Amino acid sequence: MSAQRQVSIPVVSSSSSKIAHIQADLYGTGSCAVLLAHGGRFNKDSWQKQAPILTRAGFLVLAINYRGDTFNADGSPSALGSDDDNATDVQAAAAYLHRIGAKSVAAIGASLGGDAVGDAEARSPVGIFDKMIFLGSEGGDAPEKLRGRKLFIVARDDSNGSGPRLPGISKHFEQAPQPKQLILLNGSAHAQFLFDTEEGPQLLREILKFLASN
Repeated sequence: MSAQRQVSIPVVSSSSSKIAHIQADLYGTGSCAVLLAHGGRFNKDSWQKQAPILTRAGFLVLAINYRGDTFNADGSPSALGSDDDNATDVQAAAAYLHRIGAKSVAAIGASLGGDAVGDAEARSPVGIFDKMIFLGSEGGDAPEKLRGRKLFIVARDDSNGSGPRLPGISKHFEQAPQPKQLILLNGSAHAQFLFDTEEGPQLLREILKFLASN
C-alpha cells in the first residue's frame, strides 16, 4: 500500500472561470478509485481511519477538501462553501482521478458531501461515477438523474432541527433509477459519526461489499 500523499487539484469556478485549487489526500494505487467527500462538520482528515481500509481492499482513494472549508473559532472544521461550488469541486476531483489513471471512479459522500456527489453526477450528460454511496444524505437535488449503482445508508433515528432525515432520504431513494439499495442502521448517529458507533463495523462491511459488487 502506498503511503498517504497530499495533492493540489485545480478547479475552474463555474461563476467566474477563475482557477482555484482544492487540497486532497491520495492513498494507495490502482485503476479503481474511490472519492471521499466529507460532511459539513468534517474535512479530508476525517477519513484517515477508513481510507487505509479501502486501500487494503485494492482501491486508489482520494479524500478531498472543498474550497469553502474553514475552521470555527474553537478549531473544529466547517464546510461553508455553496452547494454549487462543492459539486464543482467533486467534479474536478473525479477528473483528476481519471487523469492519473483511474478507469473507474466510485464516490462516498457523507451528508452535504453526498449532496455534492449527487449534484456533480446529475450535472454530467454521461455520468461521472460507476457507484455512489450516500451516507446520511439525500444525494443532491436531482435523484432522478443519478446513473450508476447507488447505495443510500442512514441511521433509522437520524434527525436534525427539522425532524427525522429518513423521510427525505427515502423520497429521493424512490425517485432515483435502478440499480439502487437503501440500508437502515440502528441508532441516531448522522453520516460519518456512524463510524464511531456500534454500527461502525457493519457500516464498513456494507461499504466494502457494495464497492466490490458488479
